[in-house]
Amino acid sequence: MVNLIDKTGAARPRHPEKVNRPDAEVLRKPEWIRVKAPGSPVYRETQQIVRENGLVTVCEEAGCPNIGECWSHKHATFMIMGEICTRACAFCNVRTGLPNALDPNEPESVAIATEKLGLRHVVITSVDRDDLPDGGARHFADVVRAVRARNPQTTIEILTPDFLRKEGALEIVVASKPDVFNHNLETVPSKYLKVRPGARYFHSIRLLQRVKELDPTMFTKSGIMVGLGEERNEVLQLMDDLRSADVDFLTIGQYLAPSRKHHPVARFVTPDEFKSYATIATTKGFLLVASSPLTRSSYHAGEDFARLRAARLARLAGA
Repeated sequence: MVNLIDKTGAARPRHPEKVNRPDAEVLRKPEWIRVKAPGSPVYRETQQIVRENGLVTVCEEAGCPNIGECWSHKHATFMIMGEICTRACAFCNVRTGLPNALDPNEPESVAIATEKLGLRHVVITSVDRDDLPDGGARHFADVVRAVRARNPQTTIEILTPDFLRKEGALEIVVASKPDVFNHNLETVPSKYLKVRPGARYFHSIRLLQRVKELDPTMFTKSGIMVGLGEERNEVLQLMDDLRSADVDFLTIGQYLAPSRKHHPVARFVTPDEFKSYATIATTKGFLLVASSPLTRSSYHAGEDFARLRAARLARLAGA
């Protein structure tokens, strides 16, 4: 066995697999996609709480356009298991490489930060950890239980990896009893090879279906980005695939390229098109649909959870 040691002192690029790609064309953003720069006092307070507890947020790592608004309301989405992902998706801004060891103190740190921020609904996501035998499932479950123990009134939403080829991992996570189980499809199947090459579309569909089989009371959720070159009929078929898995909540948002090295934006989908997708998805039977240019998985998650719960009660009452 040969160990290679880098003695050059050069900083490792954030996305080494994208360094040699040609720069993509950048489309001018339309007016409806622009947001204000962050910087309110509450934003800075949220930032301080995150830093003091040594936590990572997907808000920062993924370059979310809504960070200013969300952090100004003390709404942060925690990204557990480090800031380095074992996948190299063409759309994602999270750093790629070999991750560090899991932090055994992270579950309690997330629980403490949830308490300090006063979150009534917390969203917890993670990088992909293909290097771990269980994909990080036990760590995910430990975080959920720690948050629940310290914040019994807080509802918990998780956004998980696909746990591809990790036998028994999903069962471990579902057994921790989050209120919402989210796993994003990200795009239509024809785009997986270029956009999400490490994943398998129908595995992700089956993952979401399996959650409902394990716990029929658990809310399930998935999201996609549009503007990657998908066709409208492909999005409608994806909706049908998710409904066949009994998914409750669908989010649809505009893809924004983090850099010229990432997958290019094929086009900016208009607000009217997003409204049309929402109308169609609702008629297909989703309990809740969030569809707009700036929609992201955890955007307004707390308010959406209240609406989701109310929609289920209304449907049960009318059954």
